[in-house]
Amino acid sequence: MTVTPGPRPLPLSQAQARRVALAAQGFRDPEHAAPTMRTFDRALARTGVLQIDSVNVLQRAHFMPLYSRMGPYDVDLLRRASSTPPRRVVEYWAHVAAYMPVDLWPVMRFRMESVRAQRSDEGIAAEKPELVASVLAEVTEGGAATPRDLDAGLPRKKDHWGWNWSETKRALEHLFLVGDLAVAGRNSAFERLYDLPERVIPEEVLARPALSHADAARELVRRAARSHGVGTAGCFKDYYRLRGPVADQAVLDLVDSGELLPARIEGWDRPAYLHVDAARPRRVDARALLSPFDPVVWERERTLRLFDLHYRIEIYVPAHLRTHGYYVLPFLLGDRIVGRVDLKADRKADGGAGRLVVQAAYAEPGAPPDTAAELAAELARLAAWLGLAAAEVVGRGDLAPGLAAELSSYVPTR
Repeated sequence: MTVTPGPRPLPLSQAQARRVALAAQGFRDPEHAAPTMRTFDRALARTGVLQIDSVNVLQRAHFMPLYSRMGPYDVDLLRRASSTPPRRVVEYWAHVAAYMPVDLWPVMRFRMESVRAQRSDEGIAAEKPELVASVLAEVTEGGAATPRDLDAGLPRKKDHWGWNWSETKRALEHLFLVGDLAVAGRNSAFERLYDLPERVIPEEVLARPALSHADAARELVRRAARSHGVGTAGCFKDYYRLRGPVADQAVLDLVDSGELLPARIEGWDRPAYLHVDAARPRRVDARALLSPFDPVVWERERTLRLFDLHYRIEIYVPAHLRTHGYYVLPFLLGDRIVGRVDLKADRKADGGAGRLVVQAAYAEPGAPPDTAAELAAELARLAAWLGLAAAEVVGRGDLAPGLAAELSSYVPTR
């Protein structure tokens, strides 16, 4: 992508860029003793999206970025924000499957219409249009429903590992992706409840006109740049999974308007941009465990550039081939990632009291001497938030012995 010559790029060291990125994500915001819905709104404004994932070895992915920024909070905040009027967030394919601010619904209509056009001659809509129409009619008449509700006990196919979707589920997902249905909430089994958009999206938001593809791309790049603080065009486009020339043009338009300032970052081999309103702190005093699906680390190349951290999720890697573990969380201390831990919430341990199990713990090069003590304090806090009676190191890694010694002095309370 060629940028018209303009102002001389602003030079930033790697550390400066890292602090800008962390501040943009909310890691300088003061913690509240008891996070409220206002705290939730502030955290969501920083992240922009909360990626959804069903893996529950520790805590479901969408809850963790809020914890990393807000500290221990009542997870009912997210349930209320996503399933009770007036909704603050709604599910859609934003980064991937994610909770997004509800006001993004009209912005995403370009994506809904793109899916509708792509699937007009393939998939369930083409194969069984009568079924799709029938499912929509059933939800219209009967209200929010899961696929199981509509299947009424019909057998499901078991042809594939993992996703064993019924035809009803396929129809509901199609209607969701094209915007004919929205997600009203989740049931206790973490299944989506599908309903009509007019019963989910606030009326004044639903009434807003859809944006053109170009206008939508500019708005999404704008929000991505605000959430990132600083990054390359690729960083901004990936945040909401934008592709193609229209996304490239959106970046150029925001440079031309002065919302993005050209920057040159130490050690980066690509042009970068700073959001015009991004804070440039001299110091960030964070202490947080980052989920594998946290916006700070989900784009692995950016993570490497900012933190010198080569990070890969190894859930789908056979156990004997894993380097660091199954569900590994980087540990952020100050403005650096200084370690990583493979964690599991064993909710059946100790007669049901539960235990936070550290299956592996590793220090990063140059980790400060207090890494084990700081990590122990954070693990104790996490265990208490999860309602677990204790945290215990049982596994390997160069940080494991020191961490075990530090944890011996902590007794989390439920």
